[in-house]
Amino acid sequence: MNPEKDKPTGKLPTTYKEQVELFRNKNLHVENSENTEKLLQRINYYRLSAYGLTLKDPINNEQYVNGASFNKLLSLYEFDRKLRVLLISVLETIEIAFRTHTSYEIAHRFGPLGYKDKENFINEKYHKESLDELNNLIKKSRKSELFIEHHYKNYDGNIPIWVAIEVTPFGFLSKLYRNLNEDVKKHIAKIYYNVPYLYLESWLQTLSNVRNVCAHYGRLYNKKLTFKPRLFKEEMKQFDNRFAFAAIYIIQRLLTKDEGQRFITDLQALILEYEDSLEFSHIGFPSNWDELLSKIKNQKS
Repeated sequence: MNPEKDKPTGKLPTTYKEQVELFRNKNLHVENSENTEKLLQRINYYRLSAYGLTLKDPINNEQYVNGASFNKLLSLYEFDRKLRVLLISVLETIEIAFRTHTSYEIAHRFGPLGYKDKENFINEKYHKESLDELNNLIKKSRKSELFIEHHYKNYDGNIPIWVAIEVTPFGFLSKLYRNLNEDVKKHIAKIYYNVPYLYLESWLQTLSNVRNVCAHYGRLYNKKLTFKPRLFKEEMKQFDNRFAFAAIYIIQRLLTKDEGQRFITDLQALILEYEDSLEFSHIGFPSNWDELLSKIKNQKS
């Protein structure tokens, strides 16, 4: 007897065909039962139905509004999937650039192993925790990364910052920057991004979380950001910092002019493809969203 198996959940498993009927019973128009059933064999009902939350009746949220259809629900899912693919691509660009900037400045100010010295960081406790985490990342990378093993064999395991930083995830970079000597933080934020460091700290935390959502196939549509980015007063007047557009806006702030142009072009094409299905309020897009993003691009040299 399996005690976990026998625990009551309040729900029983349903077949794919029954899941199609669940949609119908909730007033969702299903255009083609056979195609819908095949899709449900590829996309979990629970995952897919989350995109229908904005199509529910506000009074009886167990039912969909009149006119809601499976095709529209699927369009929202596909839009969100393609948006994640687009964002993770530009986030890779931002992450790699930030690794470069941070490792360069640490190395030139404090030396190749300066990241190990607590005097170069604000909080000693956080520094120790970060150093322990980094050492574990380095050790785990010995088997898979030849450049790490090379330094163990030839340099007694002394890994310079520009090598060590290549095995760190975005979240680690965000925490490392937050605890870095204030003068260095100010310099990186000013020279490379032309913003006060408090904004860059906030943006990195937001984008690290968004990157994780994208990498693990989470949902951005109709979902508030876990970490709201710090914005300037003028920006706060123009859009909400709780939804996906705020992350998109700060991504554009952190890209170069050419990178930003490509990003806007790709985003415009995606929006055009799905604009008939989207409710822009559910992703925080203001009516002049493309104008705001283009303005950032035009301000860069």
